[in-house]
Amino acid sequence: MELLIFLIAIVMIGGLIVMPALRRRRGGREAMQGAMRASDPQEYGFVPRERLDVRLPGPDRQLIDALEEVQARQDWQPAARLLALTDATSELRWQRVQTLAGAAAFELAQAPGRGGMWLRTWRVAAPEDPGAAAVQAEFLVRQALLDPSSVDFRMILEEARDVCHEAARLAPDDPVPHIIELGVARGMAYRQADFEELWSKVTKLAPHHMGAHLAALHYWCEKWHGSQDRADAFTHAAAASAPEKSLLPALPLFGVFEHLPEANLVRTLYRSEVIVKAIEGALFAVRQAPADHPVLPHVRHLLVFFLVRAERYAEALEQLRHVDGHVGAVPWSYGADPAAEYTVYRALAVAGWEGGGGSPATLPR
Repeated sequence: MELLIFLIAIVMIGGLIVMPALRRRRGGREAMQGAMRASDPQEYGFVPRERLDVRLPGPDRQLIDALEEVQARQDWQPAARLLALTDATSELRWQRVQTLAGAAAFELAQAPGRGGMWLRTWRVAAPEDPGAAAVQAEFLVRQALLDPSSVDFRMILEEARDVCHEAARLAPDDPVPHIIELGVARGMAYRQADFEELWSKVTKLAPHHMGAHLAALHYWCEKWHGSQDRADAFTHAAAASAPEKSLLPALPLFGVFEHLPEANLVRTLYRSEVIVKAIEGALFAVRQAPADHPVLPHVRHLLVFFLVRAERYAEALEQLRHVDGHVGAVPWSYGADPAAEYTVYRALAVAGWEGGGGSPATLPR
């Protein structure tokens, strides 16, 4: 993925590979002007790169307030209160657990041995708090997956599995502990029968949980324990059985993304039948899902990636208008600098829009 971003950055400078259509129309000058214009994002209402929030895919003011208080005072109680007031069956709880665990992991990376102490204190002070157990389990999975070659990899995942089971015992109706264990299953290479048994626990509690499906998808991907065909079967079955207002019709786009070649300079790939169908499924899901669906920003971010590559710049800008300001989502989070990678695509969307004669004034509102 880093190679792809590097190539696209070169294209922004020279306009030589990804944007030949723009060069044919206007000699590439408008494309460069659009990219330069994106460096002054206020013309499109965009947030400057240095103010992009890498913690979340979209806004969650309550979570940010709690997290900032936790980090400022190293006090776990705001996080505990927030999770206690978050519906255990909602996808919002899954996302909040993810973010809190990610914050603790980031703190530990910045200050080894000391960072994220509030999470350890939380577990000791409130051993029966299911929220604390869930956050710790997700934290441990993240720590293990940082380096699968580590001698401690399996030991950390075994601990994570034990904490998942503890969290499930403390909150039997909460699907989040089982969803977190899907990451354990991926790392520990559960047998297919064992993975499916775990998946049945998830679907019994939350059959149409988008976050759960995203977590399970990794197991079925070629780079883990499945194949592209198995991943496709999983994503298309979920999309076909999705109820109204579900985001599951967007799942095939995530499956396509996970199986993209490491480097590709063939422009027609992103206009192929498979990718076009996946994009249209995701756009359908975005249109019908509730505006406050907590996983909706994840879908919008991935759509930006594919729409820019398919040279559908107006549609890409429409998605950017909804998510700009937050970049804690795939595909940006796969890179070392999510904000930088996101702003490259944002600049390319602007370049393409203006290369076709658009401007901030003509952008649909």
